[in-house]
Amino acid sequence: MSEASIPETLKHEAAALSLENISCTFVSRDDPTQRYTAVSDTTLSIAAGEFVSVVGPTGCGKSTLLNVGAGLLSPSSGVIRVFGEPLAGINKRAGYMFQGEALLPWRSALDNVVAGLEFAGVPRAQALDQGRDWMRRVGLGGFEDRYPHQMSGGMRKRAMLAQTLIRDPDIILMDEPFSALDIQTRQLMENEVLELWMAKRKAVLFITHDLDEAIAMSDRVIVLSAGPGTHPIGEFEIDLPRPRDVAEVRVQPRFIELHAAIWAVLRDEVLKGYAQQKRA
Repeated sequence: MSEASIPETLKHEAAALSLENISCTFVSRDDPTQRYTAVSDTTLSIAAGEFVSVVGPTGCGKSTLLNVGAGLLSPSSGVIRVFGEPLAGINKRAGYMFQGEALLPWRSALDNVVAGLEFAGVPRAQALDQGRDWMRRVGLGGFEDRYPHQMSGGMRKRAMLAQTLIRDPDIILMDEPFSALDIQTRQLMENEVLELWMAKRKAVLFITHDLDEAIAMSDRVIVLSAGPGTHPIGEFEIDLPRPRDVAEVRVQPRFIELHAAIWAVLRDEVLKGYAQQKRA
């Protein structure tokens, strides 16, 4: 297995999010005697200010790990720590940007963006001021009154990004947030995320199927095995200079080297996952 250490500047900082010896076993709905272990004895951590991507075959358990880190799913065994403290219940220091649509169709874009603040008890006038500011930051200034059905896919993703970041979370969890977008919109969104992240350097755990995307955005890339019992099988430091443009960085020789090295670990697992899907 090819590995690389965490960047020196992050080694001595407390982990923002640490998953320690995590296993997740589920009981079959059809047959209670049957159990499926999605994740087995997995340990990974994200330092404060670090952008970490996780890649692996379809259905290997990437989103399961993200849900564990968010406190939405309790593992069968193992410990979750948030800035050194054991996590009990929902991770209130994390913001979660889901893969699917997470906007309420009966609320305007602005009302969707400020929903989290309102649920947290922030006065509406203050929430709306912050919401308008965040909509400008993500390129949606002037579209505050649009409803989700009046917005393009890229605009809805921008609204979801503002919805996630407006509460200024210390940890940002992102589950394949741009997978449904066309390549041009996707690259624009990737660059916008990097620009916003560079401004405050929050810890990011980013789930993606796209190896190019993982390398272009991350400080580290973690490779998971095919399931069942997925676990990390590779860890790579992405030593490309920042700031980065996700389109331009793809032609750099170091990017190509990293892609070849990571794909050498990932390829067999992708083939295993594909074979499992065909048998299912």
